[in-house]
Amino acid sequence: MISPNSDNLIRVGIAGLGRSGWNIHAKHIQSLPKQYHITAVTDAMQDRLTEANSELGCAMYTDFNAMLADENVDLIVVATPNPLHTEHSITAMQAGKHVVCEKPFALNVADADRAIATSQESGKILAPFQNRRFEPHFLKVKQLIDSGELGDVLQIRMTWHGFTRRWDWQTLKQYGGGLLNNNGAHLIDQAITLLDDDEPQMFVDMKRGLSSGDTEDHIKVVMKNKAGMTMDIELTNVSAYEQDRWHICGTNGGLIGNTTDLQWKTVDWSTMPPRPVERDPHAANRDYNRDEIKWTQHSWKEPENSPNVAVSFYENLHAAITDQHPLFVTPQSVRQQIRILNRCHELCPMEYQIIG
Repeated sequence: MISPNSDNLIRVGIAGLGRSGWNIHAKHIQSLPKQYHITAVTDAMQDRLTEANSELGCAMYTDFNAMLADENVDLIVVATPNPLHTEHSITAMQAGKHVVCEKPFALNVADADRAIATSQESGKILAPFQNRRFEPHFLKVKQLIDSGELGDVLQIRMTWHGFTRRWDWQTLKQYGGGLLNNNGAHLIDQAITLLDDDEPQMFVDMKRGLSSGDTEDHIKVVMKNKAGMTMDIELTNVSAYEQDRWHICGTNGGLIGNTTDLQWKTVDWSTMPPRPVERDPHAANRDYNRDEIKWTQHSWKEPENSPNVAVSFYENLHAAITDQHPLFVTPQSVRQQIRILNRCHELCPMEYQIIG
């Protein structure tokens, strides 16, 4: 816990002022001024440091370890390039700082385990930034599945479609890039939360279509848990026709929808006539069996006042640091995500090639 003299204000140092560090973390941390204050930043680019100092009035460091020595920092946000996430997280915790680690949480399970062990040894909180686990549509879907309203769920299909080229550092293997480690970390995180199986059966296909780098931008992952439910994930930058994010098949009905609107319909089988097997091959009037389903329609729309998922993440983290409240996204749960990401690369290693 932080000092009671601090009025529960957590002082933040941000490592890396790129797209995530500046546009996501700095932006949303500033929206919680009673809970957080950005006191320091570090980056290799002087113009970014100058911008942060001008807007935030924070200390500037060109060296990561120098920022760790700043006594006015309680929490480090690790938003550096992917291969540095583990070492920066471990070093920060060893220096007595709590840590928020951008995704991917680690590039392999061994690194995830080292970071988790350091958190346990140091007594410092390690919070993987899987903010999309707070998405309202995901939470609603999980609530419906857990409630049994859809019956036994046989299949969940999740899609994230787009049609775009990328040519930045996140398309390169040497930086831990690729669509799987980028957006895929979010979909896989949600998927395994619903799948609830540490060792699912898996099929994986990954291709490079439009990316200028040497990593995948078209991904198909199918997982099957011990109960027999399949999770069909399609993540691609090579789809000119976008489909719904969600399609769920259950024995009491089904659900479709996107990130802001969901609709599902259910049947109450107790109101329907029983249908015992008819073994007589001479069906009346040569008809096929067909129920007249009495559907009940349902819908959900994301509330207009829904908090930003990054804000929700930081509110939960503040409670964890100041009041020992449980983390909503634990590093142990994200370790399983890293195992699945690693397994995808093992089952379908990418070779440098242009498709088509």
